[in-house]
Amino acid sequence: MSPHTLSRPALIALTLLRVAIGWHFLYEGIAKLSAVSWSAAGYLRQARGPLAGFFRSLAEQPNLLDTANLVTMWGLTVVGLLLILGLFTRLASLAGMAFVLLFYLAAPPWVGYFYALPSEGSYLIVNKNLVEVCALLVIMMTGSGRFAGLDRILHGLLARTPRPAPAHPV
Repeated sequence: MSPHTLSRPALIALTLLRVAIGWHFLYEGIAKLSAVSWSAAGYLRQARGPLAGFFRSLAEQPNLLDTANLVTMWGLTVVGLLLILGLFTRLASLAGMAFVLLFYLAAPPWVGYFYALPSEGSYLIVNKNLVEVCALLVIMMTGSGRFAGLDRILHGLLARTPRPAPAHPV
């Protein structure tokens, strides 16, 4: 979908959505980076979803846990910055969806899964993580970075074709 097929108010709304989600990712990443002892270990050990075994194995192997911690902290930060700036918006949206889907699958709000970690509400299938995945899908499909973001500049530079040299008469 081209940004030119949407109305200006729709594009502004998409841009605000992209920046808000970007802020959420950036803040979560920076909070984890600045916390001296932050680790995903507790979250991974509490996993109850279909990938619980995988998440728990990450928590039990120090080298994999260190990698998961770095990928989470820096990944959230970078995705947040890219979304806020509207740079590589589609790629950042896809990476953001992957992160949030992993969070969703570690603690899915499905019947029969119960958690020791406190929850902020009662959900059945759809929770804030799934809503954020859907919002990122909309951002990815609409390319809002081309309306208000550095993708607009980047796309303009890449879309230019070199002009042929003028023919000289013999």
